[in-house]
Amino acid sequence: MAQAPRGTLRIYLGAAPGVGKTYAMLSEAHRRQERGTDVVVGHVEHYGRPRTEALLHGLELVPRRGGEMDTDAVLARAPRVAVVDELAHTNAPGSRDAKRWQDVDRLLAAGIDVISTVNIQHLESLGDVVESITGLRQRETVPDEVVRRADQIELVDMSPQALRRRMAHGNIYRPDKVDAALSNYFRPGNLTALRELALLWTADRVDEYLQRYRAEHSISSTWRARERIVVGLTGGPEGRTLIRRAARVAAKGSGSEILAVHIARPDGLAAAPHAELAAQRGLVEDLGGTYHHVIGDDVPAALLDFARGVNASQVVLGSSRRRSWHYVFGPGVGATVARDSGPDLDVHIVTHDEVATGRGLPVGRGARLGRLRTVTGWLVALAGPLLLTLVLSGTPLDVGFTNTVLLFLAFTVTAGLAGGLLPALVSATVSSALLNYFFTDPRRTWSVTDPHNVVSIAVYLLVAVSVASVVDLAARRTQQAARLRAESEILSVLAGSVLRGDDSLEGMLDRVRETFSMEAAALLERQEDHGPWVCAAAVGTPRGGGALRRPEDGEVDMPVGDRRMLVLSGRVLPAEDRRVLAAFAAQAVGVLDRQRLVGQAEQARELAEGNRIRTALLAAVSHDLRTPLAAIKAAVTSLRSDDVAWSEEDEADLLEAIEQGADRLDHLVGNLLDMSRLQTGTLTPLIRSIDLDEVVPRALGGVPEGSVDLDVPETLPVVAADPGLLERAVANVVENAVKYSPAETRVLVAASALRERVEVRVTDRGPGVPDSAKDRIFEPFQRHGDAPRGAGVGLGLAVARGFAEAMGGTLHAEDTPGGGMTMVLTLRAGEATPHPRADLPAHVTT
Repeated sequence: MAQAPRGTLRIYLGAAPGVGKTYAMLSEAHRRQERGTDVVVGHVEHYGRPRTEALLHGLELVPRRGGEMDTDAVLARAPRVAVVDELAHTNAPGSRDAKRWQDVDRLLAAGIDVISTVNIQHLESLGDVVESITGLRQRETVPDEVVRRADQIELVDMSPQALRRRMAHGNIYRPDKVDAALSNYFRPGNLTALRELALLWTADRVDEYLQRYRAEHSISSTWRARERIVVGLTGGPEGRTLIRRAARVAAKGSGSEILAVHIARPDGLAAAPHAELAAQRGLVEDLGGTYHHVIGDDVPAALLDFARGVNASQVVLGSSRRRSWHYVFGPGVGATVARDSGPDLDVHIVTHDEVATGRGLPVGRGARLGRLRTVTGWLVALAGPLLLTLVLSGTPLDVGFTNTVLLFLAFTVTAGLAGGLLPALVSATVSSALLNYFFTDPRRTWSVTDPHNVVSIAVYLLVAVSVASVVDLAARRTQQAARLRAESEILSVLAGSVLRGDDSLEGMLDRVRETFSMEAAALLERQEDHGPWVCAAAVGTPRGGGALRRPEDGEVDMPVGDRRMLVLSGRVLPAEDRRVLAAFAAQAVGVLDRQRLVGQAEQARELAEGNRIRTALLAAVSHDLRTPLAAIKAAVTSLRSDDVAWSEEDEADLLEAIEQGADRLDHLVGNLLDMSRLQTGTLTPLIRSIDLDEVVPRALGGVPEGSVDLDVPETLPVVAADPGLLERAVANVVENAVKYSPAETRVLVAASALRERVEVRVTDRGPGVPDSAKDRIFEPFQRHGDAPRGAGVGLGLAVARGFAEAMGGTLHAEDTPGGGMTMVLTLRAGEATPHPRADLPAHVTT
C-alpha cells in the first residue's frame, strides 16, 4: 500500500499571549468545515475566554486522555484537518512524546493536516533574548526548525496599547490577575520588544518563501553573499549561549548558515565532556545548523583553517574562562583568533556567565606530557641534583646519608612526574653518581667502602626507575584512553550523518578533509583490478597544485576493497589515525553507491513513466481517436448510401457531424503532437511583447457562446509570450473549465497585474479538485473524477502547463471560494505598456 502524503502544517504565530492566535486558529477551522473539510479539535486551551470558547461550538472535539491530547484517538479518527493548540507545550510525564510538537509530527506523518499556534517567546533561539527583556525564562520551547518547516506561518499581531486594553477589559486573564500582569510581563516596553522580535522573525521567513517562489518560477534575482557563521565550542557550559547568539546573528541575514565546530587534539588532550557536547550538537541541529568535529594540534590555527575552508564570514567565540594569571602562558584562543583572522573574518567575542571562572593551566596535567612538562622534567632532572649537591656540600650541617638519599629521591620522583621516564632515568643516574662521589666514604672518590651505602644507592636507583616507569605507564594509558575517546566522538558524529543520510559524496569528502586537517581528498575507483584509476569525486587542492588522480598523488591512501581508494593530501597521518580513516572511507564508498542507486532509480522511474505514457497513448489511439473516426465514417457512409433519400436538413446534420468529428480529431492529434514536442524538448517558443486582449479573445473560439465572461482591463501591461502557444494554453484551460462547469454557470476569465507579473485566472464553479490531486491533473493522460472516456485523452492541461513553462510562466490550480477550481496562468510582463484600445471593452461576454 502506498504511503499517504505528509500533511501540511499551518501555524498562527503570536507576538505575545492574548493577541488572538487561538481565536484565529478556530476561525480558520470553521472556514474549512464550512467548505466541507473534515475537521476535528485535538486540543484547544480557551482559558475561560468567552469568545474563544464560543468558537468551539460546532466543532468535533476528540476527548483528552490524562489532560493531554489523545494522539492515538486523533490518528484513529483520521480527519482531514486536526486543530492542535500550543505547539511548544510539554506533555505530562508518561506520555508517548515529551513535547506536543512531536505529537503534531506524528499526525503530519499520517497525512493529517494540522493547524496550530505558538508564541514568539517559545522559539528556542530567542530564549536568551526573551529572558533579558521580560526577566522570565521560558521553560517550554520549540525548535525553530519545527516552526520553519511549516507550510504556512501567519503572524497574529496587535499593538501594545490594544493588547493592554484587552487585558484591562478582562478579555485575557481573570480580573484578579490583570493588575499584576499589566505591571510585569505586559509592560509597554516588553510588548513592543516582543512585537519587534515577531516581526523580524516573520520577515525573514517571508524572505525565504519569496526566494523559494522565485526559484520555483525561474524568476531572476540578484544573488547576495551568503553569511556563514562558525561557532567555536570548547565543550564548556557557555557553548549553548554561543550557539543561540550565532542563531540570532544568522537570523538577521537571509540564507545564513551556522556551523558549530569543536577542535580536538589528535591524542585527545583536554577532551571535553561528551554529554555536554552531545547536548550542544542537538541544539545546533534543532536551530538548523551543522556540527563538526575537527582534529588539530593548534586550536586557533585549526579553527581559522576550518572557517576559511568553509568560506565563513563570521566567527563566534566565548570570552575566556581562564583567570587573569593564566595569561602569562599565552594570549588565549579568542585573542589569537582575533589577531590572526585578517580582514576576511569578523570575530565576535561573546560574554557569558562562565567568564574567568577558571579552566586550569593551559597544559593539562593528566592527559599527556606536553612541551612545558617535558622541559620542566629535564630541568629538574639535571639542575635539581646539582643544586642540591651544592647546598648540602656548602652547609656545615650534616643531615645524614639516609636523609640525603631521600632528598635526591624527591628530585628524581619530581622529574618523573613532570617529564616522564627518560628525565627520571637521567636524574637517577646523575643522583647516584653525585651520592657516590660527594656523600659516601671515601668522599671525592668513586669507590665505596661501606656495604650499607652500596645497598642504599642500589635501592635508591631501583626506586627511582620504578617510579619513573609507573609515571610513564600511567601517562601512556591516559593518552590512549583520551585518544579512544576522541575517536569515539568522531565516529559518533559520522554515525549520525550515516543515519540521517544528509551527506553528499563531496560533503563526506569535505568532512574527511576537515577532520584530519588535510588540503585535499579524493575517492578513486577502477573497473578492473589492474585498470587505470578514475576520480569519482574530489574536494580541495593539493599544496603543489594539480589533482589527485592516482594513489601516488597523495600522502595518505586508504583502500576500500580492491577497486576503490580514498586518497588524502596535506600531511602524513600516524598509524593510529588510520582506524578512523577506514570508517570514513567505508562511509564515502557507501555514499557513492547510494548516489548511484538513486540515479538508477530515477532512470528506472523515467523509463516507467515513458512506458506509462506509451501505454496511455496506445489506449488513446485505440479508443479516443477511433471515436471521432467512427462518427465521420458513419456520416460519410450514410451520405453515400443510395438506398436512402436524405432531406436537406438530414444532409446538413450529417455534414455537421463530419465537421465536428474532424475538429475533434484535429484537436486530439494536435494535443498529441504538442505533448510529443514537449517530451522531446523540440519546442522553441518565439517570445515577444503582446497584448493579452489580442490573444485571449481568440482563445475562446472553441467554447459555446455565452459560456464565458471575459474581464481583461485595458491598462494591463504587455506580456512576454509566444502568441500561438499562449492562445493554445488559454484555450485548453478554458475548454477544460467549461467542460466541468454546470450548464447554468459561466466561466470567468480575468487578468490582473502583480508587479513584474501578469496573471490570467480562469474560474469555474464545477466540482473542484482535492489538494492531493491538484498536481496530478497536469500529468499527461490524466482525467480527474468520472470524466467519460470520450471527453478527451487527458492532455489539455498537461500541454497548457508545458506551454506556460516554455514561455517562462507557470500554471497551477487553486480552490475557488464557494466551490469550484481556479486555474492561474502567470506570465512575465513585457518591456512596454500598451495604450488603451477603443475597439475592445474592458469587460465582455462571449
